[in-house]
Amino acid sequence: MTRIALAIDLGGTKIDAALIDADGRVLAEGRNRRPTGPEITPDGLHRAVTEVVSHALAHLPDGARFVGAGIGSAGPIDLQAGAIHPVNMPSVRGFALLEAVRDAVIASTGEFDPVVRLRHDGGCLALAESWLGAAAGARASLSLVVSTGVGGGVVLGGIPVGGASGNAGHLGQMHVGELTVEEIAAGPASVRWAQLQGWQGETGEDLATAAAAGDRVARAAIERSAKTVGQALADASSLLDLEVIAISGGFSNVADDYVDLVGAALREWAGLPYAQRTRVVRSALGGDGPIIGAGALVLRDA
Repeated sequence: MTRIALAIDLGGTKIDAALIDADGRVLAEGRNRRPTGPEITPDGLHRAVTEVVSHALAHLPDGARFVGAGIGSAGPIDLQAGAIHPVNMPSVRGFALLEAVRDAVIASTGEFDPVVRLRHDGGCLALAESWLGAAAGARASLSLVVSTGVGGGVVLGGIPVGGASGNAGHLGQMHVGELTVEEIAAGPASVRWAQLQGWQGETGEDLATAAAAGDRVARAAIERSAKTVGQALADASSLLDLEVIAISGGFSNVADDYVDLVGAALREWAGLPYAQRTRVVRSALGGDGPIIGAGALVLRDA
């Protein structure tokens, strides 16, 4: 009998739901999303949760065994309370996301006490990469998104590391000098820095195009971002003895050699041989990593 999980990925612009099978495949029929955004209210988020859950579960294959729901959410989260406190959705801080998903699952399936698990989205990404992606087989790995923000998750011995409240892995909040990694290396931050140097573009895509055409300021902004990420990862690898770091996110595609630049900065900055040996690679799962990892929370009893 095929085991199927419901997976939910909640972010600052959308909530995405899908069915995931035991091999980590996303079943296209049930996948659907609703917008979120910084203005979303608790009532609006509750409606969105109910809608995406009911739509996905309406496409459960005949004869499949439903094993539960996994949720990856923008953080911070409160794992003990099953609540979220997302920085980019201020009106829903404290929202009881786990309870809302459980209620929607019960309404759709009639199950009395479904399994529902919550982690932050970076932790779900890391779990997916260690299961099926670029970190598969690694004893210690970190997966990182470099996009509008910077965040990630850690997996040690096949187990996602949540920490005391479930928020371990927020690498973007580490400091390099007086600023955080996110304040230096994220896409919007890199664009702002380039603009302060006289560059005339407006987006990360503009930055990529300009750098490819030989614009020195655009290229400097990209190298500044990669160096900052690499320095932070050197510290993380020294602390955690990481074997593999997988990088994804829209801004990581700003240059073909972005991941290579991060790896070079890590090796230059790391002071110990074991940290210098950490492999820095591109994600093997692309944008599906967080939702596959959310499904893995119940498929793999993480």
